[in-house]
Amino acid sequence: MGPVRGSRRRKRADKSAAAAAGVQGSGDWWVDFSARIAGHLSIPEEPINFESIFKVSRKTFDYICSLVRDELMAKVSHLAFSDGKILSVEDQVAVALRRLNSGESLLNIGVSFGINHSTVSQVTWRFVEAMEERGIQHLKWPNCHEIEISKYKFHTLWGLPNCCGAIDTTHIMMCLPSVDTSSKVWIDHERKHSMILQAIIDPDMRFRDIVTGWPGSMNEPPVLCSSGFFKMCEKGTRLNGEQVKLGNGVEVREYIIGDSGFPLLPWLITPYQGKDLSNAEIEFNKIHFAARGVAQRALARLKDTWRIIQGEMWRPDKHRLPRIILVCCLLHNIVIDIENEVRDEMPLLQEHDTSYKQQFCDTTDNEGIILRDKLAEYLSG
Repeated sequence: MGPVRGSRRRKRADKSAAAAAGVQGSGDWWVDFSARIAGHLSIPEEPINFESIFKVSRKTFDYICSLVRDELMAKVSHLAFSDGKILSVEDQVAVALRRLNSGESLLNIGVSFGINHSTVSQVTWRFVEAMEERGIQHLKWPNCHEIEISKYKFHTLWGLPNCCGAIDTTHIMMCLPSVDTSSKVWIDHERKHSMILQAIIDPDMRFRDIVTGWPGSMNEPPVLCSSGFFKMCEKGTRLNGEQVKLGNGVEVREYIIGDSGFPLLPWLITPYQGKDLSNAEIEFNKIHFAARGVAQRALARLKDTWRIIQGEMWRPDKHRLPRIILVCCLLHNIVIDIENEVRDEMPLLQEHDTSYKQQFCDTTDNEGIILRDKLAEYLSG
């Protein structure tokens, strides 16, 4: 039997109505799901906006569903709403994204979506496992073409030649019970329980390399030295691209930039320290600080969007938390990759570790000193 005459016109009309209601591009799933949510909201008359709930566009949401669909469907699932309806892939992704971006308790998410809090927990972890398997390609060191784009942007925006990225660390708060004998190792220098996230970020605020899982009691140098990135740089298998010629025949190698908590290395350039700085050194620090801001904003954006890692995690599983952090970084990158834009509405000085004081590292390498001086002379000229 062929299609009923006029059905296409009705479908177009339905899409127009959905767009007018603020859910442009939505399909039957969203219409049904939004109606289901409305029945559990405290103010059901308030219009439900897709992006306000999931912190991603519908286009990105559909892409995430396509990534994890096979993994989620491969596992037999009897997870259901309170009315007995089995959760679809889209339902599971919606629940998991809401759990990750709101930071609300399992109970609150369950009440909002009309499911049991244990179901929220199961769905979220199934999603995390699927994202680890299917989404990891969105967090990788840039290829030759991509690294050239990054270097071009660092040079164009801030004047830094041959710069490949900015490195920074942030603390993921934890709330551990005092009876936990291992909890002392997680106490950082601000007397809080935390886990470290170290990230290298490109000029578009993508995470290009991350290290997490280490206790907050560790400072930046040992976390850096434990990373595969550090070992590759020391062996000469990373940041080993062509040198760039500056004026007077001076050449500079590839490098990244970081704050004063990191050691000054041949491939990691930190700002000048001390009070009696020359004009060239002061100018270099200003430019270095401005360029380094892209890493601060990326980490602030990560915590602001995926709030499960913004506040204190109550009795977190120390083995699962690094995997949750990884997936939040993957989602951060996917938003940039799919929507083809940088959501950078935050002010330049937005902080991601507001209560933490700047740490200082005195370790310097002579080659790093020489490179920094070359850059300072070039920028002052």
